[in-house]
Amino acid sequence: MSSITINGRPASLPDDGDAFLIDVLRDDLGLTGTKLVCGSGVCGACTVLLDGVPVASCLMPTQAAVGRSVTTVEGIGESELHPVQKAFMAHDGLQCGFCTPGFIVEATAFHERWRAANGTATPSREEIGAALSGHLCRCGAYDGVFRAVADACAGRFDGKEVRAARMEALAKVTGAARYTVDIRHDGQLEGVILRANIAHGKIAELDLAPARAVPGVAAVASLLSQDRMVRYVGTPIAAVAATSRKAALKAIGAIRVVSEAMPAAIGLDAARKPDAPTVFDKTNRKQAGNVAEGAGGPAPWKGNVRGPTAVFSQQARKAKGWIERARKTRDPLLVESTFRVGTQSHACLEPHAAVARFDGDRLTVHVSTQSVHDVGEAIAKRYKLSPGKVRVIANHVGGGFGSKGGLGVETIVAIELARAAKAPVRVAFDRHEELSVTGYRPAAELELALLASPQGRLKALSLTAYADTGAATNSTIAALARMIYPADAKQLADFDVVSNLPPGAPFRGPGGPPMAFALEQAVDEAAHRLKLDPIALRKRWDPDPNRQRLYDWAAELDVWRERTPAAAQNGRYRRGVGVATGYWLYLWQPGSRIELAVKGGRIVASSAVQDIGTGTRTVIASTVAREFGVEPDDIEVRIGESSLPEGPGSGGSRVTASLVPPTLAAVTKLKAAIVKNASRSPPQGSNAPWRDMIAASPDLVVSAERAKDAKPSDPRIRSPFKEVGIMGTIFGLVLRWFSNIVVGAGVPSSVQVVEVEVDTWLGHVRVLSVHTGLAIGKVVAPDLAHSQAAGAVIQGVGYALYETREIDPLSGHVLSASMEDYRIPGIADTPRIAVHFDEAGFEHVAGGSVGIGEVATVPTSPAIANAIYNAIGVRLTEIPFRPDRLAAALRRTAA
Repeated sequence: MSSITINGRPASLPDDGDAFLIDVLRDDLGLTGTKLVCGSGVCGACTVLLDGVPVASCLMPTQAAVGRSVTTVEGIGESELHPVQKAFMAHDGLQCGFCTPGFIVEATAFHERWRAANGTATPSREEIGAALSGHLCRCGAYDGVFRAVADACAGRFDGKEVRAARMEALAKVTGAARYTVDIRHDGQLEGVILRANIAHGKIAELDLAPARAVPGVAAVASLLSQDRMVRYVGTPIAAVAATSRKAALKAIGAIRVVSEAMPAAIGLDAARKPDAPTVFDKTNRKQAGNVAEGAGGPAPWKGNVRGPTAVFSQQARKAKGWIERARKTRDPLLVESTFRVGTQSHACLEPHAAVARFDGDRLTVHVSTQSVHDVGEAIAKRYKLSPGKVRVIANHVGGGFGSKGGLGVETIVAIELARAAKAPVRVAFDRHEELSVTGYRPAAELELALLASPQGRLKALSLTAYADTGAATNSTIAALARMIYPADAKQLADFDVVSNLPPGAPFRGPGGPPMAFALEQAVDEAAHRLKLDPIALRKRWDPDPNRQRLYDWAAELDVWRERTPAAAQNGRYRRGVGVATGYWLYLWQPGSRIELAVKGGRIVASSAVQDIGTGTRTVIASTVAREFGVEPDDIEVRIGESSLPEGPGSGGSRVTASLVPPTLAAVTKLKAAIVKNASRSPPQGSNAPWRDMIAASPDLVVSAERAKDAKPSDPRIRSPFKEVGIMGTIFGLVLRWFSNIVVGAGVPSSVQVVEVEVDTWLGHVRVLSVHTGLAIGKVVAPDLAHSQAAGAVIQGVGYALYETREIDPLSGHVLSASMEDYRIPGIADTPRIAVHFDEAGFEHVAGGSVGIGEVATVPTSPAIANAIYNAIGVRLTEIPFRPDRLAAALRRTAA
């Protein structure tokens, strides 16, 4: 057995010649701060120091480290926090935190090199970006990382105690935060899923006996549906639990599968052909997935095309007639185009994972989930267990973005295998699974026509969306155009195009970014044809009071007032500035509860909610602390367990709006209870009377449930569904009944002004700066709100410039199922981001706060498109804006 020094201590290495260093660190030594994400040295999450030099431990054979010194994140700042760790905590250079250990290790090495060569000079953004270019953060925490590394290198955190921006920052920068993939029980087995390698067909035979004969196998289960159908590559067929992943994979390979392949319809175009093979017939359409956050409604089917759903239209025939007439007369104010958006994968860095353990008739499941409460209820219902005997835990979640909202296959398989094996089982998807079968924002084709009147009024809008949903339904894109820019008539229709591809899933503002990509470019084009400032036209057409204030803010920005039109520019590099508007719904979840207690002289806040990087712990702690005049660190927050009082899911930007009001109500109750039970008054002249009374209070417990909002004093502030009339009311009731979500009054809004640089020779687009204005009510935790806004912008930049899923059109295999092939933004792609918060508009909500995650990403891609138009006079209608597409558009213009 060989030896190695790890974090200054000698350690022995297993005699496994195939093992990589990351496996030894995580599985044998329990150093789970080092994270496995890509497995190919692309993302940087597994970075450790080998003799002081950063290396990717997922590519480092253990034998290559024999006799050398390894430092993991746990060894950095072990006795005292390193300045880099302090800076990350202070500047909120993290969100979900799954990538943070790798960033800390690399940034520490850069810090040491920089200080040795440059003293306390401040490195530039370019130098920091180059040093950390091998690290990816799906949450988009790069803005805080830049500031943290710059200040640490400049010596601003030398020997300094810091106040962390978020409650769990210390655990994340030291590698102590435990995620689902880090859970390891005694006797725990590894579960692996066998997946179909055909896009369409039927499983004729499935022989599991060879898998059971593989040494180390403890359980084997069939996952076939009753009809034994395969509808996409990656359909689960069977699962194995074994003493190691290596043994489980061997067993999976031994399973004998005989399949009968059938013709497949792969993708948007193929599935719409008249002779396309049918994916679902009338008897099994309920097996389709759901790409929306809410419930779907009925719609007609014709082959693989489901729709139209057009209930949000307004005088559709009139809109159609006006547009047809304008088309015949070649009305110059008619803006028409077909827009296309690519598929965007969630690409969560922590994969979908679950660890299930039975203790008699009690079940404990650690899950990487966006809804511990709902998943707990779903498990109890599926397995006919008492809810009190099911415990779902998600202490930390490494990203979700909409893909981890329900009871997933990974959780079901872990439970089934644990029950069969009578032992704990972990199921964690590999990167190929994560980028192929866990959902995505569907690609879409959008046919848009917008007609302005000669007087500058919005007369008619027609938008028809065909969403490439795979084996799923309920896309909502065109319908969202009803609740912005009132017009005389609107014809809005949504179609799901079902095909033999994995099902799509909700993704941050589902339907919003593709709708805005088309509509906001059309509004921009209308402004040019009307010879009006694009912000001025939006201000004319859009009466929403929140956005009216944001338009005024945007119009005064220097970058907007000083923009140069395309006609005045020449040369290879040209700069443009564009604007776009976005909105999302103000959602909250009925039944959400918060429990406040005084225990041992300390306030404890509890709710069955989870923190997926959005800062839920900090929002709760900050709200309570502010009311009692104490510090957030004085509040203990207990979340991430289904056994706690019911909490909301982390989706639709509804957590803050669901929890702050009951928290404030619970504070009022707790204050009254403390005063009533006080044994003595605070000392005369105390500057912290509540702190003193809490310390002297006996143990107390109160709770409060989310109540209805007050009626807004401004009649213009109402639910956007009110604009849709009776159908909006019905849709709101359906959403409440089936999804337990209420659409409140007021509209969270965003106006973004983006500056780009276009390389007209190579077709590259670089986003230089983004000014994002947000009307989302009172900001509870400013640093975290800034991080959420900046991260949403960065995901929008990825949607516009880089991200798309590539499919083999013949086989249905996902070709971009690795981090090398699926490009997400890196730190060097990050523009300078300025965030403006407008905190008015939600005074009718207790606390005045609503969500930010969705609305901040909706307008980014059209703002970039409009900036490109301002730079080169070419309007791009398909994203991502690949260099070849931009170069082709320039050639067409030149011709």
